[in-house]
Amino acid sequence: MKQNVEISSEHKAFLDAIKRKDRFVTVMRYAIFVIFLVFWEIAARTGLIDPFIGSSPFRVVATIARLYTSGDLFMHIGITLFETVIGFVLGTLLGTLIAILFWWSKTVSRILDPYLVVLNALPKIALGPILIVWFGSGIKSIIVMGLFISLIVTIMSVLAGFNEISDEKQLLMRTLGAKKLQILTMVVLPASVPTIISALKISVGMSWVGVIVGEYLVSRSGLGYLIVYGGQVFKLDLVMASIAVLCVLAALMYYGVSYAEKKLVQWRMHG
Repeated sequence: MKQNVEISSEHKAFLDAIKRKDRFVTVMRYAIFVIFLVFWEIAARTGLIDPFIGSSPFRVVATIARLYTSGDLFMHIGITLFETVIGFVLGTLLGTLIAILFWWSKTVSRILDPYLVVLNALPKIALGPILIVWFGSGIKSIIVMGLFISLIVTIMSVLAGFNEISDEKQLLMRTLGAKKLQILTMVVLPASVPTIISALKISVGMSWVGVIVGEYLVSRSGLGYLIVYGGQVFKLDLVMASIAVLCVLAALMYYGVSYAEKKLVQWRMHG
């Protein structure tokens, strides 16, 4: 049977204050965005900025509408989204597996750590020509570029989370006769879930960066291609429209990861 829990007036006032602050934050977020769009449109219409160079919200919406009418919008979105999701998933899985390997063998970690640091510092776009030669000037090289950029970040983030797990907990497991695989599955991985989720949030953005960079170099379709093409032929409305669509997609993917994190936390609390 459910029991009615009495809430004190002080606690109720505290909860109401939190709700008011949350509403204020939400309203201010939307207000800043709307004010930015209004100022941008007014600046373009009054000549404060050159609409040919800076575009305007109305011109961006009109360009998106033209792409939708022509049937090109969802084609370009679908290609870029497919490449990003594949690169993100592969980068996350491989990055986590490699981080587990480094945790499993401290010797391997010490040997390969300098190479990991160098790869993380290396501008990934420099590898573009090599990837094109290896995988061809098509979707494979774009996916590999997205995978590679997110891979290094995932390895370093997840490995850092593994290394932060208390040695006392692992020592206790070993004294109880636990094998290394049991320590990994029963202590390290469960305790590292928040770190892995944080790595996923970073990896989402890095995957988009990698795919767009790849499309800059070799693609004949996708949002990255539209940005490059629009810049080459001075159709800056097309550039801004593509960037706007890209921002929406990246935000949706990020909030998708955040939603999965919320559900996971609820499951762990009630599990």
